[in-house]
Amino acid sequence: MERKASAWQHPVTIGVAGGTAAGKSTVAKAIIERAGADRIAIIPHDAYYRDLRQLPRAQREIINFDHPNSLETSLMIHHLEQLKQGKAVDIPVYDFTVHARTEQTRRVEPQPVILVEGILIFAEPQLRDMLDVKIFVDADPDIRFIRRLKRDVAERGRSVESVIEQYMMTVRPMHMKFVEPSKRYADVIIPEGGYNLIAIDMIATRIRALLDEASS
Repeated sequence: MERKASAWQHPVTIGVAGGTAAGKSTVAKAIIERAGADRIAIIPHDAYYRDLRQLPRAQREIINFDHPNSLETSLMIHHLEQLKQGKAVDIPVYDFTVHARTEQTRRVEPQPVILVEGILIFAEPQLRDMLDVKIFVDADPDIRFIRRLKRDVAERGRSVESVIEQYMMTVRPMHMKFVEPSKRYADVIIPEGGYNLIAIDMIATRIRALLDEASS
């Protein structure tokens, strides 16, 4: 199913970036709830991790997943272009427990607001230039590490030791090299991660206003 691009000739594209476990998904979810889920298409960057099923499991485990090259950003850009043209897209579904894409895809319909979320979206110049509003979710490093540790153990079947090793070997160095410097491109920085309800409400109010302007 495709919607005509004339229904909204200029969809608003919002980028939500920030370090690992900073609260990006929480902020994105809060914006969607306040601005209207039926009017927002969400595209997570981490759905575009490269498919590593051809590699042995042991080799997959040592891949640097926090480097921009680990993601197929060109496909994400293509999908974003399609959505801007009013065309539906089928985005990959990634299985983090085995570091490979599944056979399934997720259909995303065009909407007047497209929300892009990921740690490295501001570090990619071509992708960054496609974003009308750039939001950086900030949180203290120790808080982010604790959240990531809990998440990876509970949701991704990781051991505590492997999470710590990955954090020290790639997550922290890549954050300092790519993610933290990309903060300077943000239009809005939200401190305290997803717990800053005042900032989230202000952003959601602005998005609702943009949607109302577009619909009128």
